[in-house]
Amino acid sequence: MTAPAGARLAIGSAAPGFSLPAHTGAVRTLDELLAEGRTGLIVYFYPQALTPACRQQTCDARDRYDVFTDAGYALVGISPDPVERLARAVEQDAIPFDLLSDEDHAVSEAWGTWGEKKNYGRTYEGLIRSTAVLDPDGVVSWVRYNVRAKGHMALLARELGLAAAA
Repeated sequence: MTAPAGARLAIGSAAPGFSLPAHTGAVRTLDELLAEGRTGLIVYFYPQALTPACRQQTCDARDRYDVFTDAGYALVGISPDPVERLARAVEQDAIPFDLLSDEDHAVSEAWGTWGEKKNYGRTYEGLIRSTAVLDPDGVVSWVRYNVRAKGHMALLARELGLAAAA
């Protein structure tokens, strides 16, 4: 069962499929990414590459990349940034996994990660920092919305029971 567009994903639901351009310009699909991990796929959504908080989150994912991949997980980040900005982020921070561009935020909407946000008393529409873990069949096994950039990847590793997660 796939969640309706705009609805937040729930554990046990099938993640909506996608085809998005990566930082390399190549189009990546959910099915391709699922096939890269024997245990599953970690998909994290972040608002804007190269900003301090998003950079911290992506670098934390980079620093735990071996922990995740050794446990059999593939990893991908998705933001509404254009491919060129994502390519700069990958180059500047030596990111070993794909960053995908969701400029029209259609995938973010389908995954429930696009919506109302509040910041400094201002309400607006934007990307909600979120992470989902999918099993090899694309079924959600873990999901969190409104996560913090700092420390989130360590928390995820601990909650997945991975060694060297700290």
